[in-house]
Amino acid sequence: MPIEIRQLVIRATVIDEEGEPHGAERTPSGGLPAARRDTKKERERLVAECVEQVLEILREGRER
Repeated sequence: MPIEIRQLVIRATVIDEEGEPHGAERTPSGGLPAARRDTKKERERLVAECVEQVLEILREGRER
């Protein structure tokens, strides 16, 4: 039985050069609310994890 989709909602977040959502609501101090702020350590951890996953994929490709 076919399924008919009558409405499709797509949402996206645009990130600026500082890693903050473009047009995000800002606090009076000019920064993002604490719940939405990424710390430098968290970004570095994420980048390191991504690099490790890419290296693992490359290693698996060479083993074949």
